[in-house]
Amino acid sequence: MRTALAAIVAVLVAGAAAAAQDFFGFRRGRDPRPRLATADSFDGRFNFCRLMYTRVGREQGGQGWWTDYPNADINFSIRLSELTKTRVSQTPEGDPNHLVVRPLDDELFQCPFIIMSDAGTAGFTDQEAARLREYLQKGGFIWADDFWGTRAWQHWQSEISRVLPPYDYPIADLTSDHALFRAMFEFKEVPQIPNIRHWRVTGGETSERGHDSQFVNVRGISDARGRLLVFMTHNTDIADAWEREGEDPGFFYQFSPNGYAVGINVYLYTMTH
Repeated sequence: MRTALAAIVAVLVAGAAAAAQDFFGFRRGRDPRPRLATADSFDGRFNFCRLMYTRVGREQGGQGWWTDYPNADINFSIRLSELTKTRVSQTPEGDPNHLVVRPLDDELFQCPFIIMSDAGTAGFTDQEAARLREYLQKGGFIWADDFWGTRAWQHWQSEISRVLPPYDYPIADLTSDHALFRAMFEFKEVPQIPNIRHWRVTGGETSERGHDSQFVNVRGISDARGRLLVFMTHNTDIADAWEREGEDPGFFYQFSPNGYAVGINVYLYTMTH
């Protein structure tokens, strides 16, 4: 794993140099308005799709569906194209064609990979829950990231149970022998990555809720055949390792290589299972 992460760092640095950019100024200050998917948004290449949901609660440090948006989406798309052979969809301006979809949008079914940030504040209507269930049963995949502590977990568990009834779709802890942990990079645990503000203010602390978020929980929901439908990274903010990679060298070297390793593994697992 140490060798693999060193290779990631080398590629990230080389990619930035090749783009003639200041490395630690990679992507920041992008337009935060949602880029909603349309029927014309898809060209057969990879689109980073983010789920827009109604926020029904508030968590410290979170902004609802657009937490980590859009820089996490942009940076992950670029790094995915550098670290794998994935062909990433581009806008006419040459930027990654990242998209936002809502539960009732037809375009939802064009996204085999969807991420949710600040998932512990999401609320679904009955119609949205049914639509997300249909999406997952037809081959879709949701990654719920960046929600911390007992309260956020309990709320998310309640909402996702309305989408996938736990009697048929139980939530289970994922162990290091799961195929996702070795889809490309091999690792035994998912790292705890805080948001950069918390890391700075606390002098390097990674648990955003103290004792209530001391350990990372990696859980999933699978269908009867064992295909993972929902991946949950609780008590960690993997996407902040992508969003904030260009803001602080210390934060980058401590968190971004691991964050990209997890993200790429999740994506490759999704597209091959």
